[in-house]
Amino acid sequence: MRGMGHILALSAATAVAVSVLPGTAVAYGPGDGQGSDNTQASGNSDGKGTVSSTAGAVVFDRSKNGSGKSAGPVTSSASNWTPPACYYAPRYTPEQLQEYLEPIWEAGSTGYEWDAKQREKYVNGGEYKDFNKEKTGKGYFWDSYVTEGREGDPGALDCTKDIFWVDNGAPPPPDIPQAITPEMLAQLAYAEIRVPSTKVELAPEGTTKVNLPTWAWLDAADFKPVSVTASVPLLNVQATTTAEPLSLKIEPGTADATTYPASGVCELNGKQIGEAYAKGKANETPPCGVKYLRSSGDGSYQLQATITWRIHWTGTGVAGEQPLPNGEFGAGQDVIVQEIQSINR
Repeated sequence: MRGMGHILALSAATAVAVSVLPGTAVAYGPGDGQGSDNTQASGNSDGKGTVSSTAGAVVFDRSKNGSGKSAGPVTSSASNWTPPACYYAPRYTPEQLQEYLEPIWEAGSTGYEWDAKQREKYVNGGEYKDFNKEKTGKGYFWDSYVTEGREGDPGALDCTKDIFWVDNGAPPPPDIPQAITPEMLAQLAYAEIRVPSTKVELAPEGTTKVNLPTWAWLDAADFKPVSVTASVPLLNVQATTTAEPLSLKIEPGTADATTYPASGVCELNGKQIGEAYAKGKANETPPCGVKYLRSSGDGSYQLQATITWRIHWTGTGVAGEQPLPNGEFGAGQDVIVQEIQSINR
């Protein structure tokens, strides 16, 4: 059982579910980093103006991410896809570990028995003598990181292994399934993806009529692919996760409506989703749109437009693109539906 002082000192870092590919071999080479920090994740969550930021040992490059006030994170379309609450990554040089542990022992807050076992392990040579200083520059001590926002989850205590050493170029021990991998980095990057809000073009715009087909479309240029790269410079491993627009789903906001197509899902067709309305098409059926069958009265219907993004990744030691669960992000917009007025002469 690890001491409470150690648990409270864990850094927070964004993480998502591990999806290990069978047969993936990664050479963990020494990077040019100068040791991982113990600070909490930094950088703007909306991706604005942030080229890179560090969350513990992980560095994010968001220079190709979506930005702007309307941008937001995608929600996984896989209902059983949940992020773990902790993972392991490089954290301390021998000197940094000494600087971290000795004040805890001196305070006595973790109890004499635990402190004695730790001193035996890291100082007296039970496993590492004098904090493994004879290997300074030849590796790092790895420690657990808790997923940001998951600190109170039971899973945050799953990473109970004591701080351990890994030589440069060597993989972490095989009995640690939470050790960071390119697959995990890809999913860390997934959590950092930001895509633009979805506001479809409508014709008629804003106000339409009962039984009048309303055309809907999106210019794919406004929804170009975005990506985030997550890396561990200390290990020379990285993964880039990319999101590309795939389809648009229209939910009219009332059961008294017909969608085009019937599924309400409009696929990406070249550079556009749906088709822009043009004069003379009033009597045609739109390839993407909605027809309201009842007036919205004194109010309006809330049309929900959701874009599905195809998400995939590439990374160290992996050939070609690898799939991740599709992501979804949408927004609502008001549509006023009026009765068609007729005049009898």
